[in-house]
Amino acid sequence: MSGITYVRGDATAPQGKGVKIIAHVCNDLGGWGKGFVLALSRRWPEPEAAYRRWHRERARNDFGLGAAQFVQVGTYVWVANLVGQRGIRTGRSTGVPVRYEAIDAALGLLADKAEELGASVHMPRIGCGLAGGKWSRVEPLIAGRLTARGIPVTVYDVEA
Repeated sequence: MSGITYVRGDATAPQGKGVKIIAHVCNDLGGWGKGFVLALSRRWPEPEAAYRRWHRERARNDFGLGAAQFVQVGTYVWVANLVGQRGIRTGRSTGVPVRYEAIDAALGLLADKAEELGASVHMPRIGCGLAGGKWSRVEPLIAGRLTARGIPVTVYDVEA
């Protein structure tokens, strides 16, 4: 068992008490405009603004595949921008943009932050939407990096 709790609902409205981190996967191009990020931006402007600034200033920071940025959006809610996707899919693309090793590295940083804050982690099926990943590859990374360290993880599937 992975130790991950699966629920139907909206990952931008995480369930439960205490500090919560909402995690999602971003690309390494600085692009923010499709998929789960739209739901985040409808709720809070800070994660998008922070991500765009992080990318813009990348020559002077740690932005890149495998990096993670943590943005506080409420007293008990944070958003984790995890860079786990190389580029984006286009009509000419071959292959998928997901980079499992980058997601794994970013999840390690997320685990450290969750432990520091005493937080639970909430997410959609990261890396499996526009990034084109397979949940069968992502789920073990989450189990290995987060639930193995005792960090509660809830994965949200959108209501049909």
